[in-house]
Amino acid sequence: METKQKAPSPIAWALGQTGERKGQYVLSVFLAIVGVAFSVAPYFAVVGIVHALMEGEKELSFYLIRCLIIAAFWLGRVLFHAMSTTASHKATFAVLGEIRKRCTEKLTRMPLGAVLEQSSGALKNTLIERIDSIETTLAHIVPEFTANLLIPIIILVYIFTIDWRMGLASLATVPLGMFCYVFMMAGSAKFYQHTVTATKALNDTAVEYIGGIQVIKVFGKTKSSYDRFVHDAYEASHSFIDWMRASIIPFTFAMVIMPATMVSVLPIGGLLVKGGTLAPQDFITIIILSVGVITPLITLMSYSDDFRTMGTIFGEVQSILEAPEMVRPEMGEAPHDNSLQLCDVHFSYKDKEVLHGISMDIPEGRFIALVGPSGSGKSTIARLIASLWDVDSGSISLGGTDIRDIPQEAYADKVAFVSQDNYLFNMTVRENIRLGRADATDSEVEEAAKRSGCHEFIMGLENGYDTMVGSSGGHLSGGERQRISIARAMLKAAPIVILDEATAYTDPENEAVIQRSVSKLTEGKTLIVIAHRLSTVTSADCIYVVRDGGIDDCGTHEELLSRHGLYETMWNAHMEVKDHA
Repeated sequence: METKQKAPSPIAWALGQTGERKGQYVLSVFLAIVGVAFSVAPYFAVVGIVHALMEGEKELSFYLIRCLIIAAFWLGRVLFHAMSTTASHKATFAVLGEIRKRCTEKLTRMPLGAVLEQSSGALKNTLIERIDSIETTLAHIVPEFTANLLIPIIILVYIFTIDWRMGLASLATVPLGMFCYVFMMAGSAKFYQHTVTATKALNDTAVEYIGGIQVIKVFGKTKSSYDRFVHDAYEASHSFIDWMRASIIPFTFAMVIMPATMVSVLPIGGLLVKGGTLAPQDFITIIILSVGVITPLITLMSYSDDFRTMGTIFGEVQSILEAPEMVRPEMGEAPHDNSLQLCDVHFSYKDKEVLHGISMDIPEGRFIALVGPSGSGKSTIARLIASLWDVDSGSISLGGTDIRDIPQEAYADKVAFVSQDNYLFNMTVRENIRLGRADATDSEVEEAAKRSGCHEFIMGLENGYDTMVGSSGGHLSGGERQRISIARAMLKAAPIVILDEATAYTDPENEAVIQRSVSKLTEGKTLIVIAHRLSTVTSADCIYVVRDGGIDDCGTHEELLSRHGLYETMWNAHMEVKDHA
């Protein structure tokens, strides 16, 4: 029977991410220990000064030298602390960059559905804020907590060697302080999780508010939408306020009681000196060293909030890094040709099956169309063919090879995909088109634009091909974004082209231009088109009619009309709308 592997602690997980930077962290810890040792060393020098005073030493140079030594120790403390912090931060920012890179690369290997079911605000929160929050653990807690924990232990051991009773007296406030600390930690996981949930809701609302500002203004929903934003902002802020309010009293008591070593050291030591069982010099040494323990203890306790949040922070990052992904081999069998076969494909979105045994045969170089009512599963089929999702059962093969046995990059080179939701990056028009093929020259980019029917409108832009398109292509119209996306797909020169209602937002005149361009550019290639305008796919070699997640019928335009089925109904409705347009 297999035993479930225990999940690593947050600290262990964080240290496991350091990779090649472990040596820098070891150096940082060493430098931090030396720095803290230098900060405590002056207390031993003060002990020597007090002992000399009690013994009647009157030589001024003796005290001047020791004062210089104390100053040197404090200078060394600052120097080593700075070197430790520099080493840990240089290593940490490199590690955070690597973690963020791994997370973004992971998203590309996850099924599209698993990514889309997470809101953009939540993903942004994890990829930016949560990963940034790891900085405190790696850059501060690892070196500074280690050093500030080690030095008090060494001092306490030394006190015990002087007098075990005073050693216990130095620890007298620790149990009560720890009790307050534990009381403060009670419920912190629930409070922090609430802050995470509230912050995510605020991020989602902010993204939605900004993205939908046009709709909000057009439909006069400014007040209601703003009220929702204000509500979520209030919830987010008060999630922190409520948390702090619940923990401030025990935290204050813990910070006051635990470092208050003098409360027990002075009266107990005084009684022992009075009773003659503790030398006055030793009593003074213990007093001074007990004071030296206070600063490291306060530093340790200052990281309490970070310890409380560590599990949630790392858990969110781990949820991305350890999420199931689409498994593809690094090396695979090369397909015999570019024909596609779908065999009894089933696919579920979450717990609901949306495709029920889809089988299709798409020969190389053919024009295939997918039509059907909205929500019938056409786009899902296209995304499965593009390998954006994996089938639940059945198979999709390219040239006789299951696409799951083909390396991801090799299969991506075979397919150009243009969806109805065309996304452009905030770069120039030229660079957005060049994403289709990174090594394309400027002339090749412009030639693809000309063939896709968007050269003229591009030249009419303020800076032509060097015009910035804005966030998500917001400076361009929907039709212009679509045509640039088609040019990008055409530049890729892939043998399989999938257009998922890619002309949905173009006017009839530009649609005709695009259709002619697509016909020329896809000669000899496999073209799969999902169209809401049936008139654009009448010349298809085969039209598959999709209904309720299954194939209702297939054939040419004339064959489907002759069967008087769903296709004829859709065609008549399309022609009626066209006649009244």
